Amino acid sequence: MTVLVDVPMWPAHDRLWAHLVSDSSIEELHAFAERAGLPRRSFDLDHYDVPEERIAALTALGAEQVTAHELTRRLIASGLRVKARDR
Repeated sequence: MTVLVDVPMWPAHDRLWAHLVSDSSIEELHAFAERAGLPRRSFDLDHYDVPEERIAALTALGAEQVTAHELTRRLIASGLRVKARDR
């Protein structure tokens, strides 16, 4: 059971954003996000969008920082990935 966060590189609202995912369950992801104080509205089917300034706090809580490629690879391997066409 691992929660992963990628490198912030998605621009929106005058800041960069990253993705927070679980490689084992959506329930684990929601529980971690709640502990981290992330609003539920930042959840997007298989990930949370998180602003760059939250990365240090997420890793301090135990999230593993990985590249965007690694995050995507592990999310797909977990079976939790929601494909773009299904969004």
